[in-house]
Amino acid sequence: MNKQEAKTRIEKLKKEIETHRYLYHVLDKQEISDAALDSLKHELYELEQRFPEFITPSSPTQRVGGKPLDKFKKVTHSKQILSLEDVFSLEELRKWAEKNQKIAKDSYDYYCELKLDGLTVVLTYEDGVLIRGATRGDGQTGEEVTQNLKTIESIPLELQKSSKIKLPKVFEVRGEVVMTKKVFEKINKEMEKKGQPKFANPRNVAAGSIRQLDPQITASRKLDCFAFEIITAAGQKTHEEVHQLLKELGFKTNPHNQHCKDLPAVGNYLKKWEKAREKLEYLTDGVVVVINNINIQKKLGHIGKAERWMAAYKFPAEQAATIVEDIQVQVGRVGTLTPVAILKPVRVAGSTVSRATLHNQDEINRLDVRLGDTVIIQKAGDIIPDIVKVLPKLRTGKEKKFNMPAKCPICNSNVIKPSGEVNHYCSNKNCFAVEREKINHFVSKAGFNIEGLGPKIVEQLINEGLVTDAADLFKLTEGDLEPLERFAEKSAKNLVESIQSVKEIELAKFINALGIRHVGEETAIALAHQFGSLTKLESADLEELESIRDIGGVVAKSIYEYFRDRESQNFLKKLENVGVQVSSSKVQSGKLSGKTFVLTGSLESLPRDEAKDKIRSLGGQISESVSQKTDYVVAGDEPGSKFDKAKKLGVKIISEKEFLKLIGY
Repeated sequence: MNKQEAKTRIEKLKKEIETHRYLYHVLDKQEISDAALDSLKHELYELEQRFPEFITPSSPTQRVGGKPLDKFKKVTHSKQILSLEDVFSLEELRKWAEKNQKIAKDSYDYYCELKLDGLTVVLTYEDGVLIRGATRGDGQTGEEVTQNLKTIESIPLELQKSSKIKLPKVFEVRGEVVMTKKVFEKINKEMEKKGQPKFANPRNVAAGSIRQLDPQITASRKLDCFAFEIITAAGQKTHEEVHQLLKELGFKTNPHNQHCKDLPAVGNYLKKWEKAREKLEYLTDGVVVVINNINIQKKLGHIGKAERWMAAYKFPAEQAATIVEDIQVQVGRVGTLTPVAILKPVRVAGSTVSRATLHNQDEINRLDVRLGDTVIIQKAGDIIPDIVKVLPKLRTGKEKKFNMPAKCPICNSNVIKPSGEVNHYCSNKNCFAVEREKINHFVSKAGFNIEGLGPKIVEQLINEGLVTDAADLFKLTEGDLEPLERFAEKSAKNLVESIQSVKEIELAKFINALGIRHVGEETAIALAHQFGSLTKLESADLEELESIRDIGGVVAKSIYEYFRDRESQNFLKKLENVGVQVSSSKVQSGKLSGKTFVLTGSLESLPRDEAKDKIRSLGGQISESVSQKTDYVVAGDEPGSKFDKAKKLGVKIISEKEFLKLIGY
């Protein structure tokens, strides 16, 4: 990136960040997630470090917060409340520590605090009595919200006597006002009953509650407050002592905060809470790492608007902003052409992401994604990342629109788009990519689950002419494999044994492995439950197939035609000849028999796959779409359009807690 490009990018980032900061901090509105905004700010910070000549006093990196609201009296803080430098990896944290070490020229330890997701407040005491409470505001000027803060019982109205020090006449403390997940859920249920829109997250409610003109409304929100800093000098030598004194004076402090003797100990603390944070009663998005020795803190001071001696380590976010560098097309197992965005690598949900699915041309058009766009991607767990939003204000005019190709990128055959469908397909049934993806699907965990047989080996076997379809895998010998690159005697033996060990397979997994168009894992399970054997399924007519719950006309026709297609029949016979045996499926019974579930949103207590397995083990069925035939919609955190459709159709919606009780978890 040259200097002119950097200048343009910096200016656009500043405008975009300021827009969202104003929406959130002044208007109490939020259009993009905190994680996505953090990644935009991080990109701006790094660009300004590379090109410091473009740093201006108005840059978001030089500011702490938004303007105070006019509905409250403005308060000037006795000491400016500076911000923190964000770090997003252990490597960035190490670099932060190294920079400080060069300045401090002395060894030091650390104190780690969970970074609570709430609203920072400043509490002022005179002669031990609370006289004023204010929001942080822009770091220099906040809003006086004393009466509202007095409604929070964890904030002492009068300080307890300390046996260690004599407090100065005026004593100031910083704290974080938060709302627990439990209270948040209760408030949203009340909003739903009233027919009012639900709140997005606990922090929004906490911030809005503190800004209420009527203290009774604030009191009804059951807010909490954790103290974490003493602004007034009171003789403490370490930050750990600060927390000990706060607790002695009657403040609530976080019991999970911890002293760490060195950086490796800090790393262990971060790893622990990255996993354990979901079990907390409140939200946290990271850890504040503080240099413990206060004399060293003073020596380090601050740079710009950030303290040098502490940093905010952000837990891996589920959203981040990045740039679409290219859009490529992949060919799937049934010939589906799927556009994939090639991204500027970015850390999200704990891993580096460089690709995101765009699904189809309709989705590209809906999002208006273009080559060169800055986009927000989302990734939860192991799910393939999605692009959820485009930031058009960051465009330079060089971005290019994308259209699906007229020819298959693999075999150059014509691309077709059947009427009534959103997908494009390669018209060549014998396309190399189609056969390759069919075999990859066949051997995957949801199918035959053949260990040691990944996509690269599958492609190698096809290129060497050893397999033309999945049935050929069962004919492979050690002698076929040993001459191949990357294979030795032991690895060849292991793969052959792995393939032979899966010749016996459950009916549901076998159906899924066949890769029938429109038939996924859930439909395969439904078919196995309904027919019990492959023979009965093969002979089923259209009427029988259409009568199965959640299988419509299009899916039924696809299944019917598959088992009557000559190529499919030859493939099934070939599998039988090589010794593949399909076990009959017994119809399960249990407390959920005959009940259909749809899961939406993320579950905190157990992974989605585990929840599905539990439902099936009790005789229930899973559906990916909501209909009148759906018995329950399980709504986790941030439910999607399925939740709205369930409300519209009058389908019963249950919370995660109700679901766990239902399955006896």
